[in-house]
Amino acid sequence: MDRSRRAVLAAVLSGSVGAAFLSPASGYLDRFAPLSGDYWDAAASGSPSTVESPHGSATVRYDDDRVPTVEGESDAALAYAVGYTQATDRRFQMDLFVRRMRGELAAAVGEQGVESDRFHRQMDFTAAAEANWSALSDTETGAALSAFADGVRDATGDGTLAAEFQLLDYEPREWSPVDTLLVQKQIGWGLTGSFRTLRNAALAEALDADAAAELYPERLDHDSPILRPSASFGSQGQETPTEAQKTAMRDETEESRAVDLAFARWASAFESPDGIGSNSWVVSGEYTDTGDPLLANDPHLSLLAPPLWYRQHLRAPELAVGGVAFPGVPFVVIGENDAGAWGFTNAGADSIDFYRYDADGETYRYGDETREFDRRTETIEVSGGPNREVTVRKSVHGPVLERYGQRVGVAWVGLQANRTPAAVRELNYSDGRESAMTALQKFDHPTQNAVYADREGNTQYYMTGLVPRRFTDGEAVAGNRVFDGSAKEGEWAGFEPYSVPDRTAFVPSAEKPQEADPDYVATANQRIVADDQLDHYLAEAYSAPWRGKRIYDLLDERATSDEPIDFEYLRRVQRDVSDERAALFVPTILDARSEMDATARAAADELVEWDYRMTRDSRAALYFAFFIDAYRSRVFDPAFDAAGLDDRFYPNDWVLLHLPPDGRWFADPPGGGPRTRAETIAAAMADAVEAVDEAGYEVYGDYNRTAIDHPFDQSFLNYPRYPTDGSPATVRNVRQGSGVGSSYRLLARFDGQPSESVIPGGNAGSPFSEHYDDQLRDWADGEYRPQEATTTGDPDVRFAAGGDDA
Repeated sequence: MDRSRRAVLAAVLSGSVGAAFLSPASGYLDRFAPLSGDYWDAAASGSPSTVESPHGSATVRYDDDRVPTVEGESDAALAYAVGYTQATDRRFQMDLFVRRMRGELAAAVGEQGVESDRFHRQMDFTAAAEANWSALSDTETGAALSAFADGVRDATGDGTLAAEFQLLDYEPREWSPVDTLLVQKQIGWGLTGSFRTLRNAALAEALDADAAAELYPERLDHDSPILRPSASFGSQGQETPTEAQKTAMRDETEESRAVDLAFARWASAFESPDGIGSNSWVVSGEYTDTGDPLLANDPHLSLLAPPLWYRQHLRAPELAVGGVAFPGVPFVVIGENDAGAWGFTNAGADSIDFYRYDADGETYRYGDETREFDRRTETIEVSGGPNREVTVRKSVHGPVLERYGQRVGVAWVGLQANRTPAAVRELNYSDGRESAMTALQKFDHPTQNAVYADREGNTQYYMTGLVPRRFTDGEAVAGNRVFDGSAKEGEWAGFEPYSVPDRTAFVPSAEKPQEADPDYVATANQRIVADDQLDHYLAEAYSAPWRGKRIYDLLDERATSDEPIDFEYLRRVQRDVSDERAALFVPTILDARSEMDATARAAADELVEWDYRMTRDSRAALYFAFFIDAYRSRVFDPAFDAAGLDDRFYPNDWVLLHLPPDGRWFADPPGGGPRTRAETIAAAMADAVEAVDEAGYEVYGDYNRTAIDHPFDQSFLNYPRYPTDGSPATVRNVRQGSGVGSSYRLLARFDGQPSESVIPGGNAGSPFSEHYDDQLRDWADGEYRPQEATTTGDPDVRFAAGGDDA
């Protein structure tokens, strides 16, 4: 820990930090209480050397990065020790995850948690997790979750609490297996809980249907899907809605399906921030220098202090696995075992639908029936303020969101009981591709692009997750609009909210995208295959293909050369910072220089010899980054401001940079402004120069820094700001503003050398620890740490058998 943080923490402990330091910007100022002086001693001493365990003997050995290797004499002993270890390092983060999902945030943080609690109570994620627990409680996975919960409970049994609990003056709620399942629900919601359909409907009302179709196209025109035409994956064309059906769906504008702009904006606040995605690729041994496959994965999720991931190695009879878990989850989610390695990226399958109803007070029409909403009233406890009441309603489809006088029903795959925790556990124990595929077929939610490679040389791509089949009057339909729930449109076969689904009614596993032993395959959230290769409607839309195209270009370049794809090349691809947006659009910017004033033209001239790489020492990269933001605003803000739309409604940059120069946004721009694309580009470049000068930036790294903050957003808890490379569109991914980027980088190999990985921060959750942010500099510089278990030397913590069975 650096001296400045230690000094600040010492001041906090002594109570001498005043209101001037604890800025009210975060909203937590009035909630902070001074820490007790003896907390410093407890934090510095670490875990006790011996812990009595009701589940059997175990040990923990920490490496130099405080990454634990946990060894247990049984599965239960291991899970208990993992729970204890994670809680020692990340207890406040675990509590915050669960409070958010239970709708109990305001009880800890006050008024600023009320709207979040309102949304999460209405969705009733807790009931979904409880249904999940009912289905898993009598299984081996359930036994592991119970033992893990016991370990979490006992880790805080001595009364020592993390600094954040003492600053907010509250205690963590007791952990249960349902809480682990709520962590899974939170991750699933962040990856698939999209309100794009509602925003489309609201945007079509605010502008018009043609604008909505242009800004939110269902498919982006590119030739870089995940499974390229060589993939052995065909179609019978059985249930995919026709283009005519899709067009008819988009054209329907009945009043019952209209979505209020304020409601769409409110709901969208509870999605994950822009940029959630990931990269992965797997290369067969045919193209490597050793003859062994290689695998890479870097999930692009929220960058947090402490990190979203927890690095760990687990050892038990018949188990040797290492990688990362979400704090609160006992199993390794992404990583490797003795047999193989695996990674995930978001598949983008449509897992959520919305319904409007003919309703009268507490009743609604459903076909020929009149039904009552299931209804209850709950109290939101608000620390330091008046409590609130929230009405929780449910229809046949699931929860009913209520705000601003509107009610919208929601069906979401994650509201069902699922087998994903069991699938992840089985993946940890897998002994090759066959057992790994058996596990992945149980990975019910969220839908993911899974890549796998093993020591026998097998490689695999498989799309996981339950994909709904939607029907109206017996006909297959797409989920790309708000349905008339009263007319029984868009009914999901086999869906049982808050219960166990009929999985046979979802898209069969054999009919989902997959490929065995590809030469190499790359996933970056782009379109998986062409729609005409699918038997079923799969997704409303996919991410832009910037990263996927670049990865494939680099792999193709090496595969067709005389050089093999070796481990160093794997690193090079994951650290690549060439921006495909720049390669596409910089020539267009340069063509518009005649419209620019002298200052803007001088900035544009910086782009002439630029190699399109977003490196920290580049001035051209700085101007391009600010130009893209300014250009987006210049193109859309006049019309958006007039219609009451904010930047949440911006389309992606693929759409922005492919707008036709003679289209509506330039030839006759809504809301006025520059009249041609060239004039718009010139104005945006002038805006970019002004913003750069005002901020005092000289090179890209002055702006593109590791802005990773603690939820309290206090300087003594936030991570240091280091310059780094990359952009939202580069393989080495970082997105300024939304706090999203490569949350874990894994490079897996099978040649006897250790795999490598890094997280953007540290494994310890305590700001007192030297391991709070000790991996951050390596992450910022594109460096890695060996991913090796620590199995020799004296244990740091021993878990001795004893106590009552739990």
